[in-house]
Amino acid sequence: MTQPQKHTWKTKLHEIIYEADTPAGKSFDVVLLILIFLSVVLVMLESVSTLQAEYGKYFYIGEWLITIFFTIEYILRVISIKKPSAYIFSFYGLIDLISTIPLYLSFFIVGTNALLTIRALRLLRVFRILKVTRYIGEGNKLAKALKDSRPKILVFLFAVMILSVIAGTLMYIVEGPEHGFKSIPVSVYWCIVTLTTVGFGDIAPITALGQFIATIIMIMGYGIIAVPTGIVSAEMAKGDKPKPNAQKLHLNTQVCQNCGAKKHQDSAKYCHECGYSLHYE
Repeated sequence: MTQPQKHTWKTKLHEIIYEADTPAGKSFDVVLLILIFLSVVLVMLESVSTLQAEYGKYFYIGEWLITIFFTIEYILRVISIKKPSAYIFSFYGLIDLISTIPLYLSFFIVGTNALLTIRALRLLRVFRILKVTRYIGEGNKLAKALKDSRPKILVFLFAVMILSVIAGTLMYIVEGPEHGFKSIPVSVYWCIVTLTTVGFGDIAPITALGQFIATIIMIMGYGIIAVPTGIVSAEMAKGDKPKPNAQKLHLNTQVCQNCGAKKHQDSAKYCHECGYSLHYE
């Protein structure tokens, strides 16, 4: 194990950028999230032709200011950690890089501005600030319930596809190309749209028999929606039963300055990957 780290400018920078347990770290993340929202809003507004014509210059200046901030932030994240590759090739490191370079690429490639909306993925960092146990715990339970119910849902979806093919073929025979059901694939598309109660209205049955079949399919659609909900709910109900060896949910946001490892226990003093001290003198 290593000795507690001395509080240098790099450790202070790391504490601000990578931690959400300190006031400075929380403030930094809040500012970052506000700028992310603002950047995405600017990109969306820029796509509106009337606003672009009138305020395009301000959108361009605003996006450049935000991009410069994100560029500086990316550089600071790299230099504040002892193994930069641990951050650069991590999920968030790649997202940070991809969300920063599109505006620079616009000098060389036309149309890359739209890629700036990928910056919205960085909003996932909000969970580092909003350390609300009840929502994180419920999220984990929902993910486990979906995973446990996956085989049943796959069988159910396979049955729905079979039903859609049969009903679509039947509608093709009853209605025919003259009523918009030009082929069996088109008829299957109509059946899936009708089963999901979306109903685009681009194709509709005309004959009495076709309308009767469509009515049956629409009624079945409501039941089909309820089935996967029941499957997942049953799995979640199983998960609510107390388990003797249930693990405690740790909310520690500390990131090792040496190797970039996360998910430390709340009482951890050293990194669980490299043994580097997580605390400063």
